[in-house]
Amino acid sequence: MLSTAHTQKKKLSSEEFRIRLKLKHLEVKTKLFEAHPHVIQFFQKRGIELGRIREHSTKLLSAGMLTGSLLLTNPSGELKLLPSPSEVLGQLKFSPDLKDKSSATVIVETIKSVLPKNPRPLTRSEEKFLEQIFLNMTKIPARASLEGEHLNTTYGYIGAEQHLRRFPGDSLGDHGNSEIQRSGMAPGLGAWGYFAKSRNELNANLIEKEKWYAVVQTLYLPDWNRRVKYLREWYKYRKVLVVNADNGKSVVTAIADSGPAAWTGKHFGGSPEVMNYLGGPRYKKGPVIIFFVDDPENKIPLGPVTYE
Repeated sequence: MLSTAHTQKKKLSSEEFRIRLKLKHLEVKTKLFEAHPHVIQFFQKRGIELGRIREHSTKLLSAGMLTGSLLLTNPSGELKLLPSPSEVLGQLKFSPDLKDKSSATVIVETIKSVLPKNPRPLTRSEEKFLEQIFLNMTKIPARASLEGEHLNTTYGYIGAEQHLRRFPGDSLGDHGNSEIQRSGMAPGLGAWGYFAKSRNELNANLIEKEKWYAVVQTLYLPDWNRRVKYLREWYKYRKVLVVNADNGKSVVTAIADSGPAAWTGKHFGGSPEVMNYLGGPRYKKGPVIIFFVDDPENKIPLGPVTYE
């Protein structure tokens, strides 16, 4: 039988422990720089020491660099280096041709530098980058994740929807002008039924919700069946920011229906008014980014967004 002295591991002194940690640090640092040589140049350019990166975090956060300067792995396996939102906006600010560009053009150029060519679920770093860009450009606190909830994708195709019946007996003639009415009335009700029990109970707030409504695929959420009671209430009229990835136009909407079906190839839907604003009367489908609006006090109105 082995003695206790042989079975016990040798205890390290504080000095030995410090030396081993230092050696491990150097080993990891060397492997990182050998695998990704551009990383050392990146850190040196910004005056960041890898071993003291936590000390830099506060400065990075305050400078709006939380979401930038990150190495992202895209589906092809290549590394993509994202600039920080503050760097992007700083470059735009001093760009000689900025005065000739609209705010919408600026935001399109900015987000397209991050977005993949074809819609797909974005990485968390890509989403954080866009959150900062939208906040800087619109002053709207848009979040990919809110209160622990997240859509299956925040970047996908939106499709045109029809008007929803707001109360029993609602007619198409009461929904905007003749051009908007061409979309017709949906044969069924929205996911949450009528907006009001009667015409008399239909107020301005509910009118705006139907006018600027969005559709998201709640039924395809992985935990929908298990948490349906909670999620059904959480998503009801939840505000989301919809940004047209092609032209930069943005609109704050309220979720009022569930869909579209997966086989349509679309991920979201927009009311006739939403689609008309995003792309005009003939706009039926296009790539958009959809983020939740963090508005607990309900101060952000529905409708078109003005860029700062």
